[in-house]
Amino acid sequence: MPSQAEPIQAQIKRLGECRAKSPLPFGRFIPENKRLTMHISEEMLEDADTEPSHYELEEAGPRERIYFDPSKTKCAIVTCGGLCPGINDVIRALVMEAHHQYGISTTLGIRYGLEGFIPEFGHPVMELSPDSVTRIHEFGGTILGSSRGHQPADAIVDALERMNVNVLFLIGGDGTMKAASAIQQEVEKRNIKLSVIGVPKTIDNDIYFVPKSFGFDTAVSKATEAIRCAHTEAQGAPNGIGMVKLMGRESGFIASEATLAQRDVNFVLIPEESFELDPPNGFLPRLQERIEKRKHAVIVVAEGAGQDLCCYERDAKGEVLTDASGNPVLADVCAMLQDRIKSFFKDQGMPITLKFIDPSYIIRSVPANSSDNVYCGFLGQHAVHAAMAGKTNMVVTKLQDRYVYLPLELVTQKRRKLNVHSNYWRAVLESTGQPVHLQNGQSA
Repeated sequence: MPSQAEPIQAQIKRLGECRAKSPLPFGRFIPENKRLTMHISEEMLEDADTEPSHYELEEAGPRERIYFDPSKTKCAIVTCGGLCPGINDVIRALVMEAHHQYGISTTLGIRYGLEGFIPEFGHPVMELSPDSVTRIHEFGGTILGSSRGHQPADAIVDALERMNVNVLFLIGGDGTMKAASAIQQEVEKRNIKLSVIGVPKTIDNDIYFVPKSFGFDTAVSKATEAIRCAHTEAQGAPNGIGMVKLMGRESGFIASEATLAQRDVNFVLIPEESFELDPPNGFLPRLQERIEKRKHAVIVVAEGAGQDLCCYERDAKGEVLTDASGNPVLADVCAMLQDRIKSFFKDQGMPITLKFIDPSYIIRSVPANSSDNVYCGFLGQHAVHAAMAGKTNMVVTKLQDRYVYLPLELVTQKRRKLNVHSNYWRAVLESTGQPVHLQNGQSA
């Protein structure tokens, strides 16, 4: 590993020399050789034993010289994976920037994710214009539709060649960024001058090296409403318990951030921190202590928490079932917890009232709030700037209040997870008052 005195170079690929003059009429241009040196902490890198690193990153923004001739450039946009607040905002920003600032007349919308490239599915292409996207940011979801699952990179590139596309914008999560990398490799193999630009999208906030994905602020805001309702329900009955299930297959960022935003939570259970249920130090006796002391409790559970305590769904052959993206189908941890809580308190002779709230699909489907509106606008603009300057095999993101370009191989190394040895997680534990470990044999 390079020492801290030698920053790690995060190089962005370019299609070739930029010979055309940018048509942008105003604003400062970013010098092509300008780099930002950023200190990346161990909290960002997730692992407690990882040494902090310095990276040299390319600053996002318009270049004075561009690679593509706007009058002859055709763009395509595809949205993949689950819904997330702000997808329409990014689509709108891409179309508006390409059309009004660069004068690109044709932007195609690929319907229903990567399926839209495959002829067998028969999804028609949607032409996007300023008129067709002018109000889409007022609505949740994606006007292009979405889907999960792998599609062959060679078939996708075949479709891009048939459509004479020069720039492909992919809006999606970890799986989509890996698909973008595969598409880039196929493009290079064919020696095609096609720019592949990713815009990271994940409501779980689990893309590596991306501190905050768009839609996260909106998701946390809506999640706090559910927690507030659970708290009200818990206070409304003797020995009341409110339980809220939030998104987070492998990462507990939404559960943790919403807990900090609505400080009425007494236990937050996340995938990164294992826990046990039984006495002496498991979750159930700690919950009993809380009920005996305060007569109510609020529990927030990330969907991927406690999977080691559940049984994965299996097929007739005993194989673990997976979804279209290849992820194991999660067991219903909240159903298990509800059963165990009711059984435990019945054995203790303590009557309880347990209310369960699952707002997941409401949170995914709402329009973006003002903060995410702004973020999505910048992401769309900078993605277009990158593409027109001939950059490829990259994503655009915000890092330490600066917009930068990151190579795909950096963000696809692994999923980002919450560092349970960090000051952030300590703040969550201080907010809830729960023990550091909910495990037998470990003291609170």
